[in-house]
Order: sequence, then structure tokens, then C-alpha cells
Amino acid sequence: PKKQHYCYRPSCCLPTDNILCLTSECRKRAAAKHLIERYYHQLTEGCGNESCSNSWCASSVGFNRMDNNAAAVKALELYKVNAKLCDPHPSKKGTASAYLESNAHSNSACSNRKLNHKDVNSVRDNFKDVNYLTEEKVYEILEICGEKEDYSPLIRVIGRVFSSAEGLVQSFRKSKPHTKEELKSLQGKDEDKDEDEKEAAACSATAMEEDSPTSSSSRLGEGSSGENDVQKLAPDEVSVDIEAVRRVYERLLSNEKIEAAFLNALVYLSPNVECDLTYHNVYSRDPNYLNLFVIVMENSNLHSPEYLEIALPQFCKAMSKLPLAAQAKLARLWAHYSAEQIRRMVETFQQLITYKVISNEFNSRNLVNDDDAVVAATKCLKIIYYANVLGGDLDVEHNEEEDEEPIPESSELTLQELLGEERRNKKGPRVDPLETELGIRTNDCRRPLVPFEEFVNEPLNEVLEMDKDYTFFKVETENKFSFMTCPFILNAVTKNLGLYYDNRIRMYSERRITVLYSLVQGQQLNPYLRLKVRRDHIIDDALVRLEMIAMENPADLKKQLYVEFEGEQGVDEGGVSKEFFQLVVEEIFNPDIGMFTYDEGTKLFWFNPSSFENEGQYTLIGIVLGLAIYNNCILDVHFPMVVYRKLMGKKGTFRDLADANPVLYQSLKELLEYEGNVEDDMMITFQISQTDLFGNPLMYDLRENGDKIPVTNENRKEFVAQYADYMLNKSVEKQFKAFRRGFHMVTNESPLKYLFRPEEIELLICGSRNLDFLALEETTEYDGGYNRDSRIIKEFWETLHSFGEEQKRLFLQFTTGTDRAPVGGLGKLKMIIAKNGPDTDRLPTSHTCFNVLLLPEYSSKEKLRERLLKAITYAKGFGML
Repeated sequence: PKKQHYCYRPSCCLPTDNILCLTSECRKRAAAKHLIERYYHQLTEGCGNESCSNSWCASSVGFNRMDNNAAAVKALELYKVNAKLCDPHPSKKGTASAYLESNAHSNSACSNRKLNHKDVNSVRDNFKDVNYLTEEKVYEILEICGEKEDYSPLIRVIGRVFSSAEGLVQSFRKSKPHTKEELKSLQGKDEDKDEDEKEAAACSATAMEEDSPTSSSSRLGEGSSGENDVQKLAPDEVSVDIEAVRRVYERLLSNEKIEAAFLNALVYLSPNVECDLTYHNVYSRDPNYLNLFVIVMENSNLHSPEYLEIALPQFCKAMSKLPLAAQAKLARLWAHYSAEQIRRMVETFQQLITYKVISNEFNSRNLVNDDDAVVAATKCLKIIYYANVLGGDLDVEHNEEEDEEPIPESSELTLQELLGEERRNKKGPRVDPLETELGIRTNDCRRPLVPFEEFVNEPLNEVLEMDKDYTFFKVETENKFSFMTCPFILNAVTKNLGLYYDNRIRMYSERRITVLYSLVQGQQLNPYLRLKVRRDHIIDDALVRLEMIAMENPADLKKQLYVEFEGEQGVDEGGVSKEFFQLVVEEIFNPDIGMFTYDEGTKLFWFNPSSFENEGQYTLIGIVLGLAIYNNCILDVHFPMVVYRKLMGKKGTFRDLADANPVLYQSLKELLEYEGNVEDDMMITFQISQTDLFGNPLMYDLRENGDKIPVTNENRKEFVAQYADYMLNKSVEKQFKAFRRGFHMVTNESPLKYLFRPEEIELLICGSRNLDFLALEETTEYDGGYNRDSRIIKEFWETLHSFGEEQKRLFLQFTTGTDRAPVGGLGKLKMIIAKNGPDTDRLPTSHTCFNVLLLPEYSSKEKLRERLLKAITYAKGFGML
């Protein structure tokens, strides 16, 4: 095959077969191309089964033969309707043949296969005595085959070794390190020695292999040699010589016949490996068994279409059966690979997932969760994901301390406890077992080897039934796989939907508990979290009420929020809550209150270290943020990313100053890079100064007696680290702990931390800043007599697209209750424009709860613009018009 090239463009890549594209759109096209080719070959050549009943197969009785052009057109039609595809019959050559032959040769997938050692003294060119391979042995056989121009002996050897777990595990082992004398002698050898010397060396190597104590004739796990090898290896090492494997593949994969041998051998190998891992506990007896996965994954052609049908799905199933310790070892090993090598493996599994998704009709009755190949490939992708994290820029230190006091439990009994059952997941969301085994978290990774976005599979997200997947996630059965256990493959929209289901189910659960509790105890029914506030005293009313609830019964915070503005007729179906959050945020972040400071340069807020407000006020702000996520409301808050990292358990470091305080970051960076004498030229000490709310200077010692300790070239890194730690952590420790405590009161049992990374948490809370009104136009629906082609609708969109950025935000605020786009952009908003009578002087109105705009049929475009602008500019509150 030709050398593969990678394409990073969001659009389709160059239309050549040797391009490997990393975008989901191009993966779709590659998989579609493979399916169409199969239909074409079925129409022109048939499946080989003389009794085939498929009317669109050339092998079926009565099939009308067609020319190549007609077959190509028909293949495309059959692909569009997802017509039946025949499995290739044994009479047809290729992958399917190898698969069927492998089943025919074995009475059971679990049978113990041993290599043939009877004819040791057979003709040497057949190499029947070669039961495992080394780099030198491969080159020797390749040279002999090249001289005779017959590669069948090499193909047979590859088929024998690469189809045998025993042979493959023993192959390409690392040699013992040479002594200095041996290295000198090897370097001094004449590379052009004659054929006799070559032959003698080859014979000597063969004899050494036959006498080797690690001969593959011994059953895996028997003997102590494998165990001793492993004991000498580090946790991220294997006994296989990876560089040698790569060189061998590079030499052999250029020959198409030899490449087919690798393919067919993998089809034969995988079922036996799966059986060994599932029933024979082979890895615990011989950890060197991991070698075969390392060797197979080095095959750079695994992503090619020939492997997608049978070979790769079966190998993924086998690999997914690896025990946790083996998966962790693979992740540690692959963490040392380059970004391009990681990307190649990611693309291999992504290609398989995409191919399976678009070649099947998945729906609520035929779930993608039940497709073994997709599930197995996703589990394999998880190993690569953690290798990607481990190999990236890690910060396993700087973790926030857990709250000293646990979050108070509800004073009421839960539904499970009322029924005499233990409460499940009482301690919060789960943790991935592989993450625990490796001792790292995704949030520890500052920058992965490959961007996290490349692990997301968009075609899979499109067909995933999230309500069913969430059920499997919560039930945790062994029979059903949930993609929420592999959140890296899901996009933010899909994960947000899973969080929405979790929040809604928890709300309904709290409602049922309240009803049951009121029946048992005879207390007043209160199934909602009700807040009645005055618009002019919104902070006082809301925060006092929330403080009482947080003290008396924090579980009430998990009930559905129901807001009522005193003196207004709005009924809260979601829209009133949106306006409530918007008004609360505007008040809380008002610089005059002094709880947060505002940076004019970055347009971001930060905790005021010298605020007069007590910790309870910050706790209540955390509750408000948690409630916004819990009730699916978007807030207009502007925090630096370090706030979301700290909410997820990581402390702020020097690198976080880049967006939190860029001026200070640049100054400290220049200090680190300064080439002169820091002590003499800058005269800085370990004492820093700040100004309080009234502009008074405050001094702080980063170290004891800091004013007497000069900053030098030797200790400047320590100074910078402690300065950043003080600014981002110590100076606001009380305020932030209270804030985080309030946030966790609402989200402590949510899968929020399990599913989302810090940058996704920001998207969840703040929504998207990118307002694509063309996407909104595409997804908007119409009611009451309007449709997409109505005159007034065309004029409405022309008018809206002509608005400035601020006017567009006002329109969003007027129609939906918030001026931000939801996760996934405005295309996910589902706005409705409904007819509200004939031409009139009345203003347009809206139901923000349901994103409905009520638009009269104005007589002219000018009148429409004037009425709409007045409505969105002066809209505030709820009242009768």
C-alpha cells in the first residue's frame, strides 16, 4: 500500500485512496465507499454460494447480468436503501474465506492449538521449524524468498506465527544488552561478507532458536521464564522489541500478498485470544501475553477497509476482554508513543465505529449499545484515551483539599430508606476503574498528546438513544453497555442530554419522596423548591430563602425550581426561572456590592479577597450556579477557566494566570526568562503587596520573613509558584471554599464531574458565545398559519439578520429568557414562531418557557422592524398587554 497521509480539514479531503482523514465526515465517506464497493462486487461477481436467495446477488438463480456501469449505479441505489448484503462464500478468496476456514479447522474456539513440530528435518525453504519470529529470521526468509521470487514460504511462516497466540507472544523479544566488547565487534563487522558466512550465521541462528528455553512448543503460562522476564520489566515496559516490529512491518506491508497473510492470520487468531482471556485467565499466568496486542496494534494497515469487515471487529472483542491490570499496562506503554502514533490508533478504532454505525439502521428498537463491534472498539479506544492523557502534559499535584465538613444530608428519609432499602450512589458519582488503576484523572492533563475532540465520534452521537443509554448507566448491569461510561466519545450536546435526564429523574424522585413522606408523617405537601421574590429586592428575598433551605433541608435544593415574582402573573414553566437567574447574576456581580472584582482588560470577574461579605453569601452564590445547571438554565457569568478547574478539584497554578491575570502572568514570565542577575537588577523579595477595596496597600510574606529573603536566579521558580498560589488559592481560600460548598450542595450526586471537563463545565453554565442565527433559522418551526415561505416570515428573518450583535442578543433574551446559545449552538434551540392575528399596532410577545415568538402579520417590513425593535428593547417582566 501507498504511504498514508493525514487530512485535518473540516471538509472532505482529497479524493485519493491513500489519504487517511481524521474528520468524522470523511470517516463516514470512507465507510460508505467500502459498502458501495461490496454491493458492486456482489452484483458483478456474486457471493459464490450457488444456492443464494438474494435477488441482488450475481450468484442467485435467475439474476440478470448487468454491465459494470449499470452495476455501479445499482450499487449506489442499494446502499441508499440499505439492501441485503451476502456474506462471501468459502469459494470466494479473501478475508471471509480465511474466517470460515478458521472455524472449519477447529471443533471449538477454545481448543488448544499447538504448532506442527513433526517434520523438523523437512526441506529448509519451507521453514516448518520456525514457530516464532525475530527480526533477523524475517529478513533471512525474506532474502531467500526474494532470490527465488517465491514468497509463499514467508507467507506460510507469517500465517503460522501470527495466527498462533503462543508463537506471537514469543516473537520479537528484546535481546539481552550487548557488552562493550560485543558492540565493538558488531560495529567492526564487514557488512559485505560473502554468502557462505551469511548461510553459517543463519544456520547458527536457527540452532539457537531451536535450543531456546522460550520455545513456543511449551504451553503459555507453563515454566517460569516468562514470569521472570516480566518481573524485571517496569510497569510501562513489555518484553517485545517494538522498534524491531515496526521495521518488520515497514518491510513486509509493501507486498500485497504478504499483507493478506497478516489479515487472514488475525481473523484466525482473534477468537482464540478472546476465549483465552475470557475463560482461561491466561494473562495472570503469563503477563507476556500482552505482547501479541502490542505487535498487532503496530500494523499500520489496521484502519484499511479490508480489516473492517471481520478481522478488526474480532480483534477488538478480544482486546476488550483484557483484565484491568493489562489495560493499565498498555495505557502506560502507549503513553510513551508519539502524537502521530496515538492518532493512528485512535483513527483505527474510530474508523471501525463509524463504519458499523452508518452500515446499520440503529434506532430505539435496534440499539447501537447492542452492537458488539462498536462496544468493543469503544472499550479499546478508552485504553488509547488514557494513554493520551498519561502521555500529555500532566499535573497530578495541586489538588484542592476536600471540604472538612461533609455536606449535610437531608433530614427527611429517602424513598429507598422509607422502603427499607439502602440509598444507592450515596457518596456521589462513580469513578472509572481504569482511571483508578492508573492513578490519574482526566483533569490532571493540561494538554493531551492528541486533542480530546478527536476522540468524539459524531456519527455515533447521532444514533445514540440517550434515554436508553442513561438507563443502562444507572442500572450498571453487565449485560448492557452504556456509552456514558466512556464520556470521551460523546460530544457536549449528548452529555448534556444525559445530565438533563439525571437531573429530571432526581427531581421526580424528590417529588415522590415528598408525597410519600407527607402521607406517612402527615406534613404539608411541598414537592417544589418554591421561591417567591420581589423584583426590587431579588437578592435579599432569594438568598434568605435559599439560606434557610440549605440549613434546614439541603435535599430540597434538588427539587424542581419554581419562581414567582410578587405582583406579576407569569407562571413558571421555565421562562420565569431563566429571568430570575439573569437578574440574580446581574445583581451579584455588580462591582458596587464588592463580592467580586472586575478586570476591564479580560472582562472577567474574580473573588474579592478583601470582601466584607460573609462566607454564607458565597455559599449561596455557589448554590445559584448549581441550581442553574440543575434546572438547565444558562447564566451570563464571566469567570476565568481556573474557577472551573478549581470546582473540579484542581488548584490554580502559574499557567492559570495567563487568562486570570495576564498582566501579572507576563511579568512573572519575564522574571523567569530574565538572563541577567535577578537579585541585583530587580531587588525583589518574597514579600508582595496588594490593595484592598479602598486602595490601601496590604503586605503578604510568601515565606516567613519574606521581606528579608531576596529573589535570586536560583529561587525565582519557587517565588513565581508561591506568588501564583497566593493569588489564585490562598488569598481567596475562604471565599472559594464557601462558593464550592454551595455548588456541591446541588451537584454532589450528579454525574457532572464524571462526564465533563472544566472547559465543558463553562459551556454548560455559560452557554455558547457564538450566535449562529442561520442555524436558528434552519431549525425554527412555525405554527398558527405561518410556514417557511410566508411573506412575513421571510421579512422577519431578513430583518433579524440585519440587526447588530447587541440587538440580536436582546432578541434572544426576549424570546428565550437568555442571551446565550445553549450547548451545541442556536441550532439546538428549537424556536417556534406562531401567528398572533392580522395586522395590528400591538407588539410581538413571547413565551420564554417554550421559546415561542407570537408575531402578528404586520402589513409591511418597516412596521415589522419598528414593532420588533420596540418589543425587544423595552421588554422586562411579566404582565398583560
